[in-house]
Amino acid sequence: MEPIHFSMITTTTKAWSDNSTALPNASLDRNIVPPYMFIVCALGLLGNSFVLLVFLAQKDRLTVPEIYLGNLALADFVLLVVLPFWAMEIRKNSVWRYGEAMCKIVNSSVTVNVYTSIYIIAMVSVDRYLALVQTMRARWLRRTLYAKVICVVMWLWGVFMSTPILVYRRVNHNGTGALKCKMDYGPTWRLAHQIAFSVLGFALPVVVIVFCSGAVIRALNRRRTVCSDQGSERKPTTLVFAVTTLFLVCWAPYHVFNFLTILREHHLVDETQWGHALNIGDQVAVCMALLNSVLNPVLYVFFGQYFWKKVSFLFRKPKHHHRRGCDRSV
Repeated sequence: MEPIHFSMITTTTKAWSDNSTALPNASLDRNIVPPYMFIVCALGLLGNSFVLLVFLAQKDRLTVPEIYLGNLALADFVLLVVLPFWAMEIRKNSVWRYGEAMCKIVNSSVTVNVYTSIYIIAMVSVDRYLALVQTMRARWLRRTLYAKVICVVMWLWGVFMSTPILVYRRVNHNGTGALKCKMDYGPTWRLAHQIAFSVLGFALPVVVIVFCSGAVIRALNRRRTVCSDQGSERKPTTLVFAVTTLFLVCWAPYHVFNFLTILREHHLVDETQWGHALNIGDQVAVCMALLNSVLNPVLYVFFGQYFWKKVSFLFRKPKHHHRRGCDRSV
């Protein structure tokens, strides 16, 4: 995926700056995409900082869904912090001016976000499955300590998957003498990373998400009430479904074009006929993926009834605050 030289999106997807092809509208991209990324960065940092503040400042112990969603906000925060470096690289015609250390750090941070986010989404779906489908038999699994350990494992998994970037991402001179931050590996490793990203970074967790979500929907249809009040499990589950759906909608196009890029590089897609359309699609897919980090906090506003109760409690500073209901987590 190399339409506008996003050379830092992640080595496991595509080394966007590994060649020197440029679109005819590259100058337009340099004028439009960087401001878009700066806006995404500002709004996303503001929203995710607010979410993290609410979760960290509350005096009650965090529930399992809150732990997962808080780590998701942190993963988005990590991505957004390095976003200005992308914008400036694009603005400078893909020239990297921040040194090799930052070249590795920025790219590895993106990869950590990509893997950590989708696996946390998968664990949120598993938690809903345990809460609504395996309610009695798996209650002991839904402990906050286990959720914290799982989140640490997810972060370590993301760091592990970013190690190829720390090894192979380097700053080199291109044919014109300009500095480029790109992957320095052969086509075999490139293909392996692309396939690993598609399978481990999307397909596998999506299978888990689909299975758990389907089971949860069937369970909710079989019973209309849970615990003592109507729909007490539906409300947090609605937010979980909204966050999951938004993530898949924003990231699915990116992974589709990653797959199409693999086909194109192996001449299974006609470059002459589909090349320009794929380049444009790449750009749209990347912008949609970045937008996910901005929209997640918005979902808490529209679907997180109990999230806003936490906000009100923080400002009102109540003397006594006890959680009520069976699982009013978000």
